[in-house]
Amino acid sequence: MAGTDPQGRVERRNAGELEGEVLAALWASEEAMAPTEIQAAIGGELAYNTVHTILKRLQDKGLVLRDADGRRGVYRPAKNAAELTAEAMRKALDRGPDPIAALQQFVTGLSTEEERALRDLLGGAER
Repeated sequence: MAGTDPQGRVERRNAGELEGEVLAALWASEEAMAPTEIQAAIGGELAYNTVHTILKRLQDKGLVLRDADGRRGVYRPAKNAAELTAEAMRKALDRGPDPIAALQQFVTGLSTEEERALRDLLGGAER
């Protein structure tokens, strides 16, 4: 959410942050949402046109889908949060010169619970 700086000016959020807030609102909903519903879900401080612009950008990126609901458009996420995160991780590994080294660095930063879950997943994959 936007706040104020020490001089009392409103701090602007960047487009990526706004997109993340819109996606989070969509993921939290069981149903597709209209722009006005999304606007309310993220605090109502953004102008309707801003929310609509963010939705259009997300649609252009393939991250949200627009459905016709009578005369209004409603939006839903194209992928759930886990799918989107996994896709970003895969792309990051593909960009680097040494994906194995990147995985080693990643694994050293896992919590005990995350490491246990990863071991369980990998153990299941061997069967």
